[in-house]
Amino acid sequence: MVLCLLRNDGPDSRCGFVTSRRIGNAVERNRARRRLNEAVRLLWDLVEPGWDIVLIARPSVNEAEFLELQDACARLLRRARLLKQVDPVL
Repeated sequence: MVLCLLRNDGPDSRCGFVTSRRIGNAVERNRARRRLNEAVRLLWDLVEPGWDIVLIARPSVNEAEFLELQDACARLLRRARLLKQVDPVL
């Protein structure tokens, strides 16, 4: 996946997904978008506000396990410093 981001002037962050025809037919592209959406949704409470985020899927997205997708999303957001720091609960 590729992550593109741009600061917005709003109080919330927004996220969009791009899947090209290289991913497959319409059914496979929609499945890829739904899986990416769910992976990001589970992390969304940790995303810093004020950003427009676009995730561009690569052809291997359909072969990846869901946990691999979730890890990839978290890794990209962490590298972009968009995830809030969470204090561990003891």
